Amino acid sequence: MPWIQLRLHTSSEHADTLSDLLLEEGSVSITFEDGKDQPIFEPKLGETPLWDDTVVVALFDAPFDLEPVVAMLKTLPFVGDNLKYKIEQVEDKDWVREWMDNFHPIQFGKRLWICPSWREVPDPDAVNVILDPGLAFGTGTHPTTALCLEWLDSLELDNKDVIDFGCGSGILAVAALKLGAAKATGIDIDYQAIDASKANAERNGVAERLALYLPEAQPEGLKAEVLVANILAGPLKELAPLIQVLVQPGGKLALSGLLREQAEEVRQCYAQWFDMDEPAYKDDWSRLTGVRKSL
Repeated sequence: MPWIQLRLHTSSEHADTLSDLLLEEGSVSITFEDGKDQPIFEPKLGETPLWDDTVVVALFDAPFDLEPVVAMLKTLPFVGDNLKYKIEQVEDKDWVREWMDNFHPIQFGKRLWICPSWREVPDPDAVNVILDPGLAFGTGTHPTTALCLEWLDSLELDNKDVIDFGCGSGILAVAALKLGAAKATGIDIDYQAIDASKANAERNGVAERLALYLPEAQPEGLKAEVLVANILAGPLKELAPLIQVLVQPGGKLALSGLLREQAEEVRQCYAQWFDMDEPAYKDDWSRLTGVRKSL
C-alpha cells in the first residue's frame, strides 16, 4: 500500500498536541524527529524530552486528502501562518525486511560476535551471542555497549563471577557467560529489562548460569570478581557507594554510558575505592576501568 506523509516543524511544547490532533484527523502513525541535530543527554528518570525544534511526521493512506488537515492546522493559535510543513510520497516497501536488513553481525575484540537471529553466523568457531534488536535496550551497536563488549573480550573470564549492573537486554551478562564466566548476575530497576535478559539468556543457552534481580531483591553480601555498569554518569556517581561494595578486592570494574567530558569526574568519584585506568574513548563516549583496592 502506498503512503503519504506530512512533516511539520514545531516546538517540543506543542509536539504532543499536534500528534493527538493528527491522529484524530486520520493519521495511522506519528513519529518525532530532531529538526536541528540537537543532542539530548541524560534525561531525568521518567522523562522523555523532545527537541527544541521537533519534526512531527504523520503517515496517511495515499488517497487521503491532506488539504483540510493543513487548513485545520493553520487555525491553531500556536501555528497560524507560521506553519512549516512538507507533504511527501512514501515508497511502498516491505518495512520489516527493510528494518532487518540494517542489522548485521558485529565483531567486538578478537573472539566475540553479536549476531541477529536472522543472519548467518560469520565464524562458527567464534564466541557468538545471538541477540535481536528490541525494547530500546543495548544490541551492541551503541559505542558505550561496544566499549564494554571489547573490554569483556579482553579479559580472562574462566571460572569468574560477573555482575552486569543495569543489565538492560542482558547483552553484557550473556556475552560474559559465553566468554567463559562461571556465573553472572544481572541487576536492573526495570521489569522489562529482567524479562529481556532472561529471554536472551535462554536463546543463548546460558540461562541456568544467569541470576536476575531487581535492586531490592538482590542477595545480601553479593560480590563478584568482575562488574560492568553501562548506564549514565549521574546514576554512576549517585550509586558509586553501592556499586563499589559489589566488587571483590582485586576485582575488575568497567563503567560506561559516559560522555567524554564526564569521564574524569566519574573517574575521580571511584578512585577512592579503585585504582583507575585512563579512560578509553569511542566517538563522543568513554569507558572507565579499574581494579578494586584491598580493604
